[in-house]
Amino acid sequence: MPAVRLLLLACLVWGVGARTAQLRKANDRGGRCQYTFTVASPSEASCPEQGQATSAIHDLQRDSSSQRADLESAKARLSSLESRLHLLTLGQAAGPRDPHEGLQEVSTLRRERDQLETQTRELETAYSNLLRDKSVLEEEKKQLRQENEDLARRLESSSQEVARLRRGQCPQARDITQDVPPGSREVSKWNLDTLAFQELKSELTEVPASRILKESPSGHPRSEEGDDGCGELVWVGEPLTVRTAETITGKYGVWMRDPKPASPYTRETTWRIDTVGSDVRQVFEYGPGSQFARGPPSKVHVLPRPLESTGAVVLRGSLYFQGAGSRSLVRYELSSQTVRAERELPGAGYHGRFPYSWGGYTDIDLAVDEAGLWAIYSTEEAKGAIVLSRLNPEDLQLEQTWETNIRKQSVANAFVICGTLYTVSSYSAPEATVNFAYDTATRSSKALSIPFKNRYKYSSMIDYNPLERKLFAWDNFNMVTYDIKLSKM
Repeated sequence: MPAVRLLLLACLVWGVGARTAQLRKANDRGGRCQYTFTVASPSEASCPEQGQATSAIHDLQRDSSSQRADLESAKARLSSLESRLHLLTLGQAAGPRDPHEGLQEVSTLRRERDQLETQTRELETAYSNLLRDKSVLEEEKKQLRQENEDLARRLESSSQEVARLRRGQCPQARDITQDVPPGSREVSKWNLDTLAFQELKSELTEVPASRILKESPSGHPRSEEGDDGCGELVWVGEPLTVRTAETITGKYGVWMRDPKPASPYTRETTWRIDTVGSDVRQVFEYGPGSQFARGPPSKVHVLPRPLESTGAVVLRGSLYFQGAGSRSLVRYELSSQTVRAERELPGAGYHGRFPYSWGGYTDIDLAVDEAGLWAIYSTEEAKGAIVLSRLNPEDLQLEQTWETNIRKQSVANAFVICGTLYTVSSYSAPEATVNFAYDTATRSSKALSIPFKNRYKYSSMIDYNPLERKLFAWDNFNMVTYDIKLSKM
């Protein structure tokens, strides 16, 4: 045993840096066997004192403790890894999970995907609207700059001419009105030998507007006042402001009167809906007389479900509207405040799929004319072209459908008069036009250029009232009307 201990000590000493060691075996003076090891220090010239040796031993012990701690930490990490491996092995051995749980996860992922796609479409629509607004504003800015430049040139030219007149440089006009037919009036004398400022004389004759409106640009006679017959739209008058919305929720909206009123309502009863917001349910009702133009509503209806956008109409005492976030049409009886019918419009795009050019989720627009109730919309099958359907006012069943060649997103709004669909070119340009007409009788369309004025530069709703023979519109907080003229059939 002493020999073994000595051997271990020699190994220890060798491990701490010795290069050579000698082992000797001999009997001592008493005759006992004695082992002697001799180890040369690699760094010390002489043997250290007792304190120095103790310090070295302590250092070795600290290093050994540190290595032991590292070893324990490694063992703990290895144990953790083995536990995880064991759990993974058990999971694989357990086989597939419950299929119902997998189906629930798939269903959840699909719902999240649909929500993300819906949000993406809404953001794309909003971005597209912003780009269109930016384009319109840039065009208006360009027009204003051009008008300013023209005005500046005119002012400069006028100033020069005034200066010439003051200096007495205006030449005498030479008579060139030879061979004038008998009975004609002299309108000017003009000197062609000089380009200096010359005076022109003219005579104006006032002509009554009724005389001008008797013929359309095509030469066909127009309808006279009080004529209830149908015809083709040939003229739209200046907008007349009836009322202005009081809050930001009234930037967009819809207002209407019943062309075929049912008791207790009259032709003067007015309804109004402010459509800014995600939960639009309030319908403001105004009594006859000037209450709509000046006073508060006489009644507020709260719809059982929110409506979408500005396509609502009133007919025979019922409010017809599109349910929010769906292609469902709803008939709401105003007097009883109950839903009388609800039906989906087959294949109709909704919630920003096929809106008008100004956006606003105007995918489904309802309209009323002499023939009854209409829906203006589009479908995937029509590839974005306007589809026009006549509806049964009682149960909202489709009676007949026409597919036009007019792209819905290329026009700002649409309305129906005497079975003909009309579209408006722009919602923001001050000088827009009624630019297309589609006749359901002939199933044909044609281009038009009837002036239409957006006085407040953001028309979000345009509807026809066949009883008053007027267009109702909502233009940037303002509720306006337009007189119209129709040619005789």
